[in-house]
Amino acid sequence: MTEQRLDIHGTHPDATRAVLAMESFVRQSGLDPRLGELVKIRASQINGCAFCLDMHHRDARAHGEDQRRLDVVSAWREASQLFTDAERAALALTEKVTLIGVAGVPDDVWEQVTDEFSEADVVNLLMAIATINVWNRLAIATHQRLPDRDADA
Repeated sequence: MTEQRLDIHGTHPDATRAVLAMESFVRQSGLDPRLGELVKIRASQINGCAFCLDMHHRDARAHGEDQRRLDVVSAWREASQLFTDAERAALALTEKVTLIGVAGVPDDVWEQVTDEFSEADVVNLLMAIATINVWNRLAIATHQRLPDRDADA
């Protein structure tokens, strides 16, 4: 097991509070919590963040998300019938923004998102994607440990 390198909150609580302010914006934005969790899970899968995947799978189930959808979210295109048009657009945007250095956000992805969401909702989605990417980078860089929990919790 890899040792945690640094406790960011313990070392500099203001750093954590800054990201929590972003998180607070997203939570108060009106973004559907289940969609928000799908976005967080997909970005965390791409980034390989075990800490965030553990947390957001649990949070998604607490919001009533179906386990089958969680099981296949990494292959949402192959299981597209399980996801709404809006969810597919949000997941595509999540992938492109998370990997923004590869090819940016192509026009077709942007058009799908703007067909499904208002401008305000697109801002909310972008903030959710940006926020989880910040959390992922902090957790991965510091080797943030998974919390001790029962497997069924």
